[in-house]
Amino acid sequence: MKAFLSITAAAIMAGAPLALAQSANTSTMPLATDSLSKVDTATFVKSVPSANTFEIESSKLAQKQATADDVKAFAAQMIKDHTKAGEDFKAAISQGQTTSATGAAGTTLDSKHQALLDQLKEVSGDGFQSKYIEMQTQAHKEAVALFSTYASSGDDPALKEFAKKTLPVLKMHERHVKDLAAAHQ
Repeated sequence: MKAFLSITAAAIMAGAPLALAQSANTSTMPLATDSLSKVDTATFVKSVPSANTFEIESSKLAQKQATADDVKAFAAQMIKDHTKAGEDFKAAISQGQTTSATGAAGTTLDSKHQALLDQLKEVSGDGFQSKYIEMQTQAHKEAVALFSTYASSGDDPALKEFAKKTLPVLKMHERHVKDLAAAHQ
């Protein structure tokens, strides 16, 4: 269970490319970021806003539906940190060299993140909490992979700097959610 949980929540902040969201009856989501060697700017710019919005929206649900105070506190931290990340991303886009970023700093969920949010809305109580922790674990694992890769190989200096500055926060989130997963097995 612990290994499964640590594979399940990081694309959500980073929105790294991964196969479509799991179906309600499937217990794993494929992870496409384990072996990233390079992320192009277009992929990074397209991925971040949807993933960030998912983090905020799923965490708003967790504040209302989670049963444990530590999970609610984590959700509050996600809302705060990902709201700031969204603002920082918009600033990086406006300073960057990327001309294809029109609308990229929006708050619309892509189909993958909408499907994940819909799955989360379908569960309640301990089932909700478990699913939220699972999704956050995956999201942050993938976010760390995406941001690490872009920070080292990205070609837009402003976005590369954004990735570098955001990465320590994502790593902190990843550690925190792993602790939550262990505490709520």
